Amino acid sequence: YFVAIALLFAAAQAVPIELGHYAPALVHHAPVLAHAVHAVHAEPVAYPKYSFNYGIKDPHTGDIKSQAEERDGDVVKGQYSLVEPDGSVRTVDYTADDHNGFNAVVHKTAPTKIIAHAPVVHAPVLAHAPLLHHY
Repeated sequence: YFVAIALLFAAAQAVPIELGHYAPALVHHAPVLAHAVHAVHAEPVAYPKYSFNYGIKDPHTGDIKSQAEERDGDVVKGQYSLVEPDGSVRTVDYTADDHNGFNAVVHKTAPTKIIAHAPVVHAPVLAHAPLLHHY
């Protein structure tokens, strides 16, 4: 332990290498003849205004949904709806603006038709294969 403490003390007392007597690094830069001045032009910002809607009705997969949205400045209003797997319809009306933030109201309607599930039929087990034991 004495040797480790002595080495630690010696390292703490060591004087850093003096770098002041070394010559500065020789770095030469190419002369600057002229700086090209590029004018910065702000691009005009178009007023944000749009509206869109779409709908999907795929009887093969049961995928039925729609959406409509419109924006005028910083105000967005829209609605989307979809048919849930149980047949109910979820409709979401939403608005968003700088003052109120994003707000959504969700409505859910009862299924329009009852989805009948096919009864589960289990096949009878005719014979079991012999169990093999390895010792």
